[in-house]
Amino acid sequence: MSMPISPEWCRKHGVLNLGDEGGVLRMGCSDRTDELLLSLVRAEAGGPVVFESIEPDEIRRANGEKLVQAQVAEDDPLADLSEDLLRGKAGDAAWEARPVIRLVEGVVNEALRQLATDIHVEPEEDSLKIRFRKDGMLRLHLNLPGWLKSAVVGRIKVMASLDIAEKRLPLDGRIGWEWRGADVDIRVSTLPTRFGEKVVMRLLRQVATLQRLDNLGMPEVMRERLEYFFKRPQGMIFVTGPTGSGKSSTLFAGLQHILTHDINITTIEDPIEYDLPGASQVQINDKAGLTFASALRSILRQDPDVILVGEIRDGETARIAVQAAQTGHLVLSTLHTNDSVGAITRLKDLGIEPFLIGNAVLCIMAQRLVRKLCKQCAVWGEPTVEQLRVLPSLPMRVAHPAGCSHCGGSGYRGRMAVFEMLAITPEVRDQILSNVSEGDLRRSLSMEPLLQDGLEKLKQGLTSPDEVLRVLVSELHF
Repeated sequence: MSMPISPEWCRKHGVLNLGDEGGVLRMGCSDRTDELLLSLVRAEAGGPVVFESIEPDEIRRANGEKLVQAQVAEDDPLADLSEDLLRGKAGDAAWEARPVIRLVEGVVNEALRQLATDIHVEPEEDSLKIRFRKDGMLRLHLNLPGWLKSAVVGRIKVMASLDIAEKRLPLDGRIGWEWRGADVDIRVSTLPTRFGEKVVMRLLRQVATLQRLDNLGMPEVMRERLEYFFKRPQGMIFVTGPTGSGKSSTLFAGLQHILTHDINITTIEDPIEYDLPGASQVQINDKAGLTFASALRSILRQDPDVILVGEIRDGETARIAVQAAQTGHLVLSTLHTNDSVGAITRLKDLGIEPFLIGNAVLCIMAQRLVRKLCKQCAVWGEPTVEQLRVLPSLPMRVAHPAGCSHCGGSGYRGRMAVFEMLAITPEVRDQILSNVSEGDLRRSLSMEPLLQDGLEKLKQGLTSPDEVLRVLVSELHF
């Protein structure tokens, strides 16, 4: 919900407060293309705002013309903005009082309100684009004038404690943020480009909501098998997929399933994504020498029952984890592979012998995230000819996105996971020991692939053919 904007603020900036409707603030302005002014209004409101075009004279009459003139003469916050901002230095109170501060803060708060995961600040020749990644897709949020490039990027670098004078090299930093009483960790990465420094800000909410296994949308038979593996006293459970595919959410949902007071659970993470009461959680610190491998060695001396390793990145960590899984510990981790069968090849590449993989690993999950159709506007119909050409197994009646005010016109709202499971049965173990190729192993298995779960969710009207093809087309092994 938006905060009320004072009459003085409206007079000062030449806008008109038209009232609140259902938590959305209506504001009148004379130029709806002035992105800087619109972003200032959004920052001041702290919530959703809709803008209506009103003649400047009407705005002045409604606000009081004399007072407007006095305020502007006294201090126009937009006057000479380009000159003052580009001269600004960190710690300069006059500079920090300028509107760019509110602009950046407003962008971050709006991204958090929209549940975006990343903010992209992208310089172009004559403009500065700000895009949000929401539900896995990038969407334009603001298109600012080009003279704001140095000012906006400089402000972000100051907030992240980066060297504002260094513009030739990539830089990495962090910003601590508070949003509605919760802490947010913002990872900042800069990159020199042709038209200036590009900045990507990853928004990591430190208190994320833990899911339960039965709320993940996993097929029932698959969920029951996974619950069984989580209750085993030793072995390894892997979840694979690209960055941002929900791997950690699945592992923590499994941990919740077994979290009791009579076992010792320790996690090694980078960063810590969930607060898991009853578990000991370790934050990796590479600069201090606390790596996944070194932390894992120390944890093995802490009498653990269950160990979660956020990611297997190198051979040393993989070897220690496999050894732990064979000596009375349940080890959970993630790998970056296309599917569950590919995880076996990846472990071999990390130096793990096939007989160790076959004996230590219990199961390998693979997953992807697809966008969910907006329930308010989804429409049923036939798949297109092109969709059927790529995937003939599509059902003949499917749901398509339409777009409405509830989903911001995209036709989608939120995301859900599609899954596949490779259980290491005696038959699979024999093939791993025989060192068969990845392709032969995949063809010989009777498991349901990722695409099968995607098609099932498609039949239920939960997602669209375009979304299944966009996310899972790489899983079609022609």
